Amino acid sequence: MFVPVPTPEEMSRWDAAAASSGISEETLMESAARAAMDCLREEAGKRRLSPAGASVLLLAGGGNNGGDAFCMARHLLDAGAAPVLVCAKEPDAYHGAALHWLRVAMSLGVPVVPADDWVKGDTRAPAAPDIVVDALLGTGFHGKLRERETSFVEKLNALSAPFVLAVDVPSGLSARSGRPSPTAVRAHVTVTFQAAKPGLLLPEAQDYTGSLIVRPIGMPRAVQEADPPSFRTWLCTRRLDRGAPYTVEHGLSPRLEEIFDAPSVPEGRGPAHKGAAGRVLVAGGCPSYTGAPCLSAWAALRSGAGLVMLAAPEPVLNAARISMPALTLHALSGKAPDNAWCAEDAQTLAETLPTFGALVFGPGLGRSSGAADMTEALLQLPHRPPMVIDADALFALAQRPKLLSLLRPCDVLTPHPGEAATLLGVGVRDVQADRFGALRSLAALAPAVWVLKGEGTLISAPDEPSVISPWQVPQLAVAGSGDVLAGVIGALLARGHAAPLAATLGVWLHALAGLRLAGEFPLRGNGPHDIANILPRVLGAAGEPSREDSCPSF
Repeated sequence: MFVPVPTPEEMSRWDAAAASSGISEETLMESAARAAMDCLREEAGKRRLSPAGASVLLLAGGGNNGGDAFCMARHLLDAGAAPVLVCAKEPDAYHGAALHWLRVAMSLGVPVVPADDWVKGDTRAPAAPDIVVDALLGTGFHGKLRERETSFVEKLNALSAPFVLAVDVPSGLSARSGRPSPTAVRAHVTVTFQAAKPGLLLPEAQDYTGSLIVRPIGMPRAVQEADPPSFRTWLCTRRLDRGAPYTVEHGLSPRLEEIFDAPSVPEGRGPAHKGAAGRVLVAGGCPSYTGAPCLSAWAALRSGAGLVMLAAPEPVLNAARISMPALTLHALSGKAPDNAWCAEDAQTLAETLPTFGALVFGPGLGRSSGAADMTEALLQLPHRPPMVIDADALFALAQRPKLLSLLRPCDVLTPHPGEAATLLGVGVRDVQADRFGALRSLAALAPAVWVLKGEGTLISAPDEPSVISPWQVPQLAVAGSGDVLAGVIGALLARGHAAPLAATLGVWLHALAGLRLAGEFPLRGNGPHDIANILPRVLGAAGEPSREDSCPSF
């Protein structure tokens, strides 16, 4: 099942729409504070800390996050704690709901200390608090921390408190990119409201968020439906959540569950004939790279494809004959010297291509001019099936960008950061510094499905919310892992699944395969064959959607 992942701007619009519907800002703030307080009790309790008798420092910013802290201070006081509010603004400078809840807290006797005095060592704030609540900056923060804010963040990080809870987002961390700007609070737990924000789901953010917990605050269904989010991610069930950086209490209504739901698991044992199970053609390889296309072909078989054909130069076919007799083989035209690719090889595939449900093209293809000629000729063939375009075929597209106009919504492109950088004409660091921006730029190149691989894989499809894969799986960081993913997606395409679903489900199954391997290879050491070979067990545990569920809207 999927859950929504709104950008900070979209979340702000949800808040405004909720207020317009009659839900006061004070009510939403109180709901957020109650959710954060419940999370604090549970997570601090796991560390044998109780609010009762605890000294609690709450760092409150000038916006709504500060208001959340003001509400929490009241609840902490009621729980028997000794809360102290450290405020970034003078009390009279607050306004709206935040000012309302600050006055309530002050009227009940909660001490208030100016943040600048706290940095200088004001003794009214605990020097060694049992619990710290970071509510300085919210998800709307962008750019870089100012010098004053940086001093607050550094002071908080220097406290070494037993338990630090960040409210909505660790201060200084971009909820858009998941990166510190340039530093950020390092929390043990981050509780974010109603839905995770994109940057919080990227694995690199975990050093700052700690455990990420999503809690509902009563955002109306109609508000979310009227302004659908740009992203979504998986709702992890208990049996599949190992490696995911977050837990979710989504609180979705049945109708929203339908919107964000993953397809249901089919009953029965699946197709009994190999033709009905999907036919995949894998084309790639060269004398220097014989293994890549073989890995893709093997992964397609392991993902349930009924028949897999490998079209490749003779050295690749020789390797396949020895190691994978289950494959059917297709030789090249032989019109190019030294077992190289050429444009004529596309014509040798032209007649057989329509009999396949998917074509995986590019693993190990090489970067010769003949490989580029083959890419151009292949993309111009009529009636070609949906394609997974990977590896060196992406390099050919970068060298001949006019070919991007030949791509279709049923095609899936799977660049890693280096290949994405080549396609976009930027550096790899630029891609990694703004993966969401890189995904948007890739999507602008062609109206196809784009899978930007790496930690926190991102998937873009035309007219669909983008998908964030939140898993960090060291067992997948091995040469050949991407070839396996291409084969998985190819098998799903061949069984008739729409390209957005095939790509999303393929990434999901690939991640689950890596997570399953973590038990046997906790310190890595697995190879790509191990990833492919465990896929049948992953499919059996996770299930697969039926063809009737394979629609563009997932």
